[in-house]
Amino acid sequence: MAALGNLVAGVAHEINNPVGFIGGNVGPAQEHLQDLLSILSLYEENASLPESIAEQIEDLDADFIREDFPKLIASMKEGCDIICNISKSLRTFSRTDTASKTEFNLHHGIDSTLLILKYRLKANEQRPSIEIIKKYGDIPEVKCYPGQLNQVFMNLLANGIDALDESNEGKTFAEIEKEPNSITIATELSADNKQIVVQIADN
Repeated sequence: MAALGNLVAGVAHEINNPVGFIGGNVGPAQEHLQDLLSILSLYEENASLPESIAEQIEDLDADFIREDFPKLIASMKEGCDIICNISKSLRTFSRTDTASKTEFNLHHGIDSTLLILKYRLKANEQRPSIEIIKKYGDIPEVKCYPGQLNQVFMNLLANGIDALDESNEGKTFAEIEKEPNSITIATELSADNKQIVVQIADN
């Protein structure tokens, strides 16, 4: 597990560099293209264009590019953000434990685990998506072994998904949709303020 954690953390770190490069250049690329399109518009309005150039501009469909390119950039930015979130979650989930316990935000650990399990929560041909209900309380960081604790969260959530899939056997998509599958995750500080209580329950 330690070797796997090191591998995942290393891969996540390596992903960050090219994604950061792409994400950092998306904005300037959009600005440069906007400048070029503005100049093209001015040229079309104020210059007498040779027929061959006018035909090429018409074929270019500049109006469509003006409308579509911002959407294209937005989707690229969204893709970068998704990869960054996955990378961050992988690094959070695979934190290699040291000889001593470290301060850790349990909500970050749970969220990173949910992102890794996202593919199992999505809708498929047999059932709708599994809803995640978060009831996070106001809790402090705790001293723990983050990697081991994240593995516990992974096992509990995976078991919940397995239990729901088993309970769906023999039911139609429509039947399951009437009583949607859900997993509730609740966190709170105990009454004596000495413990954190984490409850994970499927319905």
